Amino acid sequence: MAKVLDVAAYILEQQGSMSAMKLQKLAYYAQAWHLVWEEEALFREPIQAWANGPVIPDLYQAHKGNFMVSSVRGHSEELSNAEKSSVDAVLTAYGKFTAQQLSEMTHREQPWQQARRGVPEGSRSSSIITPASMHEYYHGLHARHHG
Repeated sequence: MAKVLDVAAYILEQQGSMSAMKLQKLAYYAQAWHLVWEEEALFREPIQAWANGPVIPDLYQAHKGNFMVSSVRGHSEELSNAEKSSVDAVLTAYGKFTAQQLSEMTHREQPWQQARRGVPEGSRSSSIITPASMHEYYHGLHARHHG
């Protein structure tokens, strides 16, 4: 299993520099869809439901203070072919969107909403978005589109 920094390194190699927010959202979607397609997590690090959408704190620590990120201390070669394939598919589907669009998308989706339940809008929260909630929601989307 890859680490989130390995996944982030791979995303940046494929797409080039991007905002920290966009990198966070692409890593989130890579985790979500890998759970659906491979029935296992892409990385172990927890994802939290922050005010501006899902954030992986371990990745946040790596780019903290930077608006744009061009590299992180990860090793993309640690990803298996199946893991790369999931990330590639996510980049094809989501890579064209801006950070703001991706953030708005996550706000409309259940995993983030469930984790934020009872948290006032815009407030800080470290509620975890569970792999189970992600798998259930995105698996449902997948089934609707490919059923």
